[in-house]
Amino acid sequence: MPVFEVLVLTLGLTMDVFGVSIAVGLSLPNSTLGQRMRLTWHFALFHFVMPVLGWRAGISVAQLIAQFDHWVAFALLSFVGGRMIREAHHGTQEFTGDPTRGLTMIFLCFATSIDALVLGLSLALLDVAIWHVSVLIGLMAALMTSIGLNTGSRLGRRFQAWAHVVGGTAIIAIGVKIIVEHVVR
Repeated sequence: MPVFEVLVLTLGLTMDVFGVSIAVGLSLPNSTLGQRMRLTWHFALFHFVMPVLGWRAGISVAQLIAQFDHWVAFALLSFVGGRMIREAHHGTQEFTGDPTRGLTMIFLCFATSIDALVLGLSLALLDVAIWHVSVLIGLMAALMTSIGLNTGSRLGRRFQAWAHVVGGTAIIAIGVKIIVEHVVR
């Protein structure tokens, strides 16, 4: 997979992390270094592990659906992108307490990384090696978390929705490119 496509995928995939980090930044305007490090570490870890788990699951079914795998990849990427765009219209998550601790943090990590699991499945169907992609997704999640936390209180809720729309659109565009490549062959 070309480096540019991997970067677009990782950026698009981590827009939900960026949006949630903005919301956390809004709810914790005076967050501590510990809170920032905790959330950044966990978002990055989940975004590294989930694509690997999805890829592993995809490897086991790749041979069964080889004739129409590009349609499955397109459908999965469109689902992820569409979900992100739809989330942009639901507004900002409001938090009570410290969202960088306990079940709230685990829920946020899982909820934002489920798309990475689906992406890993798609990459297995496309026979793409997962390790470098997964590392980049984890690093981009850490970067987007840090940026989101640092700018959340300044940018406000409007930017969070915009990030979801841009990320979702980028992921859908890559799905369309996959279909076009297979149809043109």
